[in-house]
Parts: sequence; C-alpha cells; structure tokens
Amino acid sequence: MEKGKGVMGYGRRWAVDFSDNSTAPSSRDIPDPPGFTRASVDQDESAVSRQKKDAESNWKAQKAWEVAQAPFKNLLMMGFMMWMAGSTVHLFSIGITFSALWQPISALQGVGKVFEPFKDNKVDLLGPKLLFIALNLGGLALGVWKLNTLGLLPTHASDWVSSLPPAQEVEYSGGGIPLQ
Repeated sequence: MEKGKGVMGYGRRWAVDFSDNSTAPSSRDIPDPPGFTRASVDQDESAVSRQKKDAESNWKAQKAWEVAQAPFKNLLMMGFMMWMAGSTVHLFSIGITFSALWQPISALQGVGKVFEPFKDNKVDLLGPKLLFIALNLGGLALGVWKLNTLGLLPTHASDWVSSLPPAQEVEYSGGGIPLQ
C-alpha cells in the first residue's frame, strides 16, 4: 500500500466506499415477513404520539386542578392572620381585612388568565374554574365577615340613625297646672 492511498487504493487515506457494486441481493429485495407491513411502523409512531398527547392533556388537567385548589391554602392562611389581628379596629387589622378582600377580587378578575396555559380540546376546565371561583368567593366572604366583626359594616339600626326621620311625639306633657 502506498502512502496516501487508502483502503480503496486511491483518494483519501481513510475513505471507505460504501457503494454496493455486488450482485448479492440487498435488504430491499427481501420481502417482508408474513404479518408485517410497513404501515404498522407508522401506526406505532402515531400511537406513541397519541399517547404523548394524552399524557400531556392528563398533566394539564392535573395542574389545572392544583391551580384551582390553591386559594384554599390562601384561605387558611388569611383566616389565621385575621384571628391573630383580633377584633379591635387598628391599622394592622384593617390592612389584613382589606388584603383579604382585595386578593379574591383580583383573582376573580383574572380567572381566564390563570387557566390560559391549560387550555386544550381534551382538557375540561369547567370544574377547576368553578372550584377556583367558589374558593375565592369563600375568601371574599371571610373578608366581609371580618369587616362585620370589626363593626365596619352598617348592620345595626344605630348605624342608620342619621338617615331616619325624627320620631313622632306620642304624648305631650305640660308642667305645673292641675287638670282637675
């Protein structure tokens, strides 16, 4: 073998010619075994892609339920913070109460944006959205209850005295003259 002459005798040193010049039958000439069709390979690939899509839609549904249940944790935390704030009106309790009112309101305004990543034809988002809305309405009710506990809601008659008309006089009394 001369220097510079490779396996094939010419060209590059390590070049190998893969062209098939033999008269032996190639693998393309051999018929498929009984029961095997080339279409079944394509079907297997489509089944795998269908399984991947099903797994992705299952994952999206699971994550949607997790997002829907997230306000429950916030509800417990906010309830504990309200209990710790007490029932007297001061800056901390008012701040906690308005935070408890604002968070559910802002969450209810963005329900569509929260569940946007989970939109899919195979994923039903009605249940998670309803749970999300119900838990946020529960948080809103907790905030309104705290406002009532603090006495900031006008729920008693004494809260509306200024808007009531003066009471009619039922009896009249005069002084000092006997009426006999």
